[in-house]
Amino acid sequence: MWWFQQGLSFLPVALVVWSAASFIFSYITAITLHHVDPLVPYISDTGTIPPERCLFGIMLNISAFLGMATMYVRYKQVHALNPEKSKITKLNKIGLTLGLMSCFGLCIIANFQKCILYYLHVIGACLTFGVGVIYMLVQTILSYLMQPELHSKDIFWIRLTVLIWCSSSIDRTSSNLLANTIVSHLISTVSEWSLAFSFLSFFLTYIRDFQVKTKKVSSSYNDLFQNEGADR
Repeated sequence: MWWFQQGLSFLPVALVVWSAASFIFSYITAITLHHVDPLVPYISDTGTIPPERCLFGIMLNISAFLGMATMYVRYKQVHALNPEKSKITKLNKIGLTLGLMSCFGLCIIANFQKCILYYLHVIGACLTFGVGVIYMLVQTILSYLMQPELHSKDIFWIRLTVLIWCSSSIDRTSSNLLANTIVSHLISTVSEWSLAFSFLSFFLTYIRDFQVKTKKVSSSYNDLFQNEGADR
């Protein structure tokens, strides 16, 4: 059995690979057609003119669906392993809500590109990355609270490192966004690309959990059904 066939580990992999491809393919298309400056343009600028706009929108809509599926599986996994711990249960529900909001923001970005309705595009970006960083924070806290039941301490430190990386990228992007100098523009665009890939990198930490712990989640459901059958 290949590693991506174990449990539901293909979900976070598909999310990261597909989302990264949506950014890269639209960038390559925009550069090839001379629609943007090849020196690190804003991600949104690579998806504002047809045909890359169509490609960008379609692929990001699929990414939003993959994101919702991945976050829901993560929610069910944590719930199955900790059904009676109120603190973890509350954080888990908050995390799912934040995750779905982030995915909704991605849908807004996909369907309202920068050239169509700029303000809606900005709202979508804030939901995707702003709320998304809070989702990462909640999942990092859950990782700390669930050691070593769900995973080792190393996973917690990796998620914390990616969270700090993503947060610093947001800070650099926002602080240089309105500046008019070439240097500030370059810092802002590089930070935006760094933000996108740091955000995606967080979901790669789900692979091991989805591989190993799916059996435990499944067994917990089976035990529950067996107990219900015995009571009847």
